[in-house]
Amino acid sequence: MAEEKAKRTGRIRQMVEIYRTTKVHDRNLPWVLLLCFIGPVAISVLLAWLLSGNWFGWVLWPVTGVLVGILLVMIVLGRRAEKIAYEQIEGRPGAVGAVVQSALRRSWRGSEVPVAINRNQDAVYRVVGRGGIVLISEGSKQRAQRMAADEERKIRRAMRNVEIVHLYVGPDGDGVPLARLSKTLVRLKPKLNRNEVAAVYNRLSSLQAAPVGIPKGMDPNRMRSQRPR
Repeated sequence: MAEEKAKRTGRIRQMVEIYRTTKVHDRNLPWVLLLCFIGPVAISVLLAWLLSGNWFGWVLWPVTGVLVGILLVMIVLGRRAEKIAYEQIEGRPGAVGAVVQSALRRSWRGSEVPVAINRNQDAVYRVVGRGGIVLISEGSKQRAQRMAADEERKIRRAMRNVEIVHLYVGPDGDGVPLARLSKTLVRLKPKLNRNEVAAVYNRLSSLQAAPVGIPKGMDPNRMRSQRPR
């Protein structure tokens, strides 16, 4: 009982900390969350007035509105906090690694450590999922995609029949925004089943060890936003 209460208290403190951190960069956050809460409550009261003919309905509808409002507040807060977090790390070396580490769906497997990196910290990450093998370039588009092409040649020597997709995250050209990388991967057309994903990932992992001295990705959920000066 005490352990469950401690967990609940910890979650509340975490939500309060997320709110405070996000509010620094999102000045409209309090009003957005207030609207998210008041909206369902107001609608539930209106429905109670229109549909309820007894005291039970007058209690049930407002309680439902409050619960929906709380749920909506949590969802909106989480999404806006995630957006702010990605904006804080976008363009930095290791930003793609943060997404690979913390935001990929379970159907995708990869490492926050890039499979290739140069002295300019342009990097290539490799993930495996239902959409096949995906090489994600980060940094200078020209240099990173050249490294991605080299990595594709290495993969082709080991497995020739697996789909390889190239994505670029960065400021050059029409790259994928960091905040949309996870959704972009999920929307890729399925090419492998779950067993094939595991087999391909294990095969690639056995062929290439992680390079030494490569910085790991940053976890956007653990970053502390700094107040603007």
